[in-house]
Amino acid sequence: MYIENNQLKNNISVWLACMFWIIVIMIIVGGLTRLTDSGLSITKWELFSGFLPPLNHTQWIEYFNLYKQIPEYQIQNYSMTLDDFKIIFWWEWIHRFLGRLIGISFLVPLIYFTIKLNFQSLKNLYLIFFLICFQGFIGWYMVSSGLIDRVDVSHYRLSLHLIIAFIILSLILWNYLKLKFSQNSFITINNLPLIFIILIFIQIIIGAFVSGMDAGKIYNSWPLMGNNYFPDDSSFNEFFSLNVFDNPSIVQFLHRNLAYLIFLVYLIIFFKVYINKIVNMYFITNLIGFLLIIQIILGVFTLLYGAQIFLASMHQISSIFLVSGSVYFLYLNKKSTNSF
Repeated sequence: MYIENNQLKNNISVWLACMFWIIVIMIIVGGLTRLTDSGLSITKWELFSGFLPPLNHTQWIEYFNLYKQIPEYQIQNYSMTLDDFKIIFWWEWIHRFLGRLIGISFLVPLIYFTIKLNFQSLKNLYLIFFLICFQGFIGWYMVSSGLIDRVDVSHYRLSLHLIIAFIILSLILWNYLKLKFSQNSFITINNLPLIFIILIFIQIIIGAFVSGMDAGKIYNSWPLMGNNYFPDDSSFNEFFSLNVFDNPSIVQFLHRNLAYLIFLVYLIIFFKVYINKIVNMYFITNLIGFLLIIQIILGVFTLLYGAQIFLASMHQISSIFLVSGSVYFLYLNKKSTNSF
C-alpha cells in the first residue's frame, strides 16, 4: 500500500490504529462471552433488528423464552431466572454490537479513502473488510452449532472464529506498520520470526479447543498431568485417531507442550539476534521474551486454578500483545535483503 499524500497516509494510519484497538476490545469481550457461557443467550441472527437491546419487559421475556428452547437451558441452566439470563444476554449483545461497530467503522472510512485515492491503492484493506464480513458469518455458524443437540458451541467452529479475529488484527497492524515505517535495509534472521508466529497461531487454535471443551478445568496440576507427564486417562495411540482433537486431555497436553516448543524457538531467536549483534532487533526480541514469559506464567496459573475467569481472560489478553509483538518482529525481519 503506497500513498504519496502524507495527510491521507496519516489519516489512514490513525484510522487503522483505532480499528486495531476496537478489535482488541472485541477479542477480549469475545473471550469473556465464552468464559461466562453467554454465547448462546441470543438464539437468532438479527443483522439489523438486533442492533438495539430489549427495551421493555415484554421483549426480555421473548428473548428468554427463545433461550428456553435450546439444550443449554433445558439441560444445564433450567433453574435460571430472568435476572440471571440478562447477565449472559448482555455479554453476547455487547459482542455482537462490537461486531456491527467494527463493520461500520471499517466500511465508511474505506469508501471515503477509496474516493480520495483509488481501489488499487487500498486493495489490501478490502481484503480485511471481506474477512470482517466473513467473520460475522462464522460467528453465527459457531453459535448455530450449540442450538440443537449440544450445550456448547463446536470447539472447531470456536477456534475458526478466534483465529480469523487474530488474522484480521494482524493484517490491520501489518498495514499500519507499512504506513508508519519506511523500508530500510538491515540484517535479519531468515524465516525464524515467521516460524515463530505460525506456531503462535497454531497455539491459539489449540487454545480455542481447550476453551471450547473446558479442557482447562481438568488436570489442574503442573508440570505433570495427574501422576505423569502424559495424561493418565489417555494413550499415545490416540494421537493417530481422527478424533484426537475431541479428547480434552490430549488437547490440554498439546497446548502445554506447544508452549514449550514456542519458548524453545524463541530462545533460538534470542541467541541468534544477540550472537550476530542485530542491534535493531534487541528491543522487540526482549519485549517478545517478556510477553512470552508472562503468557506462560498466566497459562500455568490458569490451569492450577481451574480456568478461573479472571486468569483465563488475562491469559487471552496477553496473547493479543504477544501476537502483536510477533507481527512487528516479523515486519522488521521482512524489511531487509541481508540475513543470517
